[in-house]
Amino acid sequence: MKLTLMFREYCSLCHAMRDRLTALQQERPFELEVVDVDDDPLLEEKYNELVPVLLDGDQEICHWHLDEEKLRRHLDREAV
Repeated sequence: MKLTLMFREYCSLCHAMRDRLTALQQERPFELEVVDVDDDPLLEEKYNELVPVLLDGDQEICHWHLDEEKLRRHLDREAV
């Protein structure tokens, strides 16, 4: 499974979510793509006030803070 983290380099919440996701990858394997929204005007417009945003394709799993329970449920559903 590949998840995408909409990210900003200067955002402390973004760094916190990325770090926690990296730790969770040891427990439950998934691929994580980190995308800096400031590199793409369309992404910046779409996710501007929501970053960090964790996505599976176009489906938002959570934003601002990592919802680990929701993520675990999502990973469990996808593993079946």
